[in-house]
Amino acid sequence: MPSWVGVVGTFVLSLLLAYGFLRLRCHGVGPPFGPRAKPWAFVIVVATAIVSTGVGLVIVAASHHVPAAYVGLVVPSGLWLAPFYPQHDRHLVPKPLAAGLTLPLGRLYDRMGDDMENWCDTRLRAASQQPQWISDAAKYYFNQVGGRIKDKQARAELDRWRESIMHKISIVRLISLDTTPGRLQASLHMHPATQNTRKYSVDDLPRLASRLEVEAQNELHLFLAYVYRLGYHKLLIYPFRPPAVRAQAQPV
Repeated sequence: MPSWVGVVGTFVLSLLLAYGFLRLRCHGVGPPFGPRAKPWAFVIVVATAIVSTGVGLVIVAASHHVPAAYVGLVVPSGLWLAPFYPQHDRHLVPKPLAAGLTLPLGRLYDRMGDDMENWCDTRLRAASQQPQWISDAAKYYFNQVGGRIKDKQARAELDRWRESIMHKISIVRLISLDTTPGRLQASLHMHPATQNTRKYSVDDLPRLASRLEVEAQNELHLFLAYVYRLGYHKLLIYPFRPPAVRAQAQPV
């Protein structure tokens, strides 16, 4: 039988492998160790390490070869390679196996979604206090990540949202300045996002301004969610507030 030092070493190595494979699995979804996802991520990593170490001990007991314990280190790779069954497909898997494999990962994915929503909502609430801040926020966040994105399609998608947001907020500003109907109509036709005359009628300007602002907010939320899934989840909140203002805003 392997010594306790070997058992502990195998367990620690299994922890590291499980951590690495879990991060690989969640790539493109979000960080598995966010505020809400962290408990389930720890459960998955520790449980995987325990199973990995146990498998190694069983193999050693059966083969009487201590190096055979390293076969158990293959177990953490299952976090990356094992299929994930959505809720509606879990009936295709044997129930005990489905519960063991999909429940922890399903809970983790749910909590990762909560972390992403909270991250996006925090930045959206800050920018939505003034219409112009929505446009400025889209421009700021794009400038922060645009140059670092290697995927041309992903960058083009973010750029499309940024342009649409900035254009719609510019129309909101025009309406607030009591512009002429002719100039407003011309501005609406300048961008494909607002060329639909039925959808963007100039007959009711307050309603049009409200609609454009809500659409810009929704697009900023989609923009932020996309940025988050790309791995840029440490961006500062725009607009920035001095530390003194933040301290005054906090409840006593």
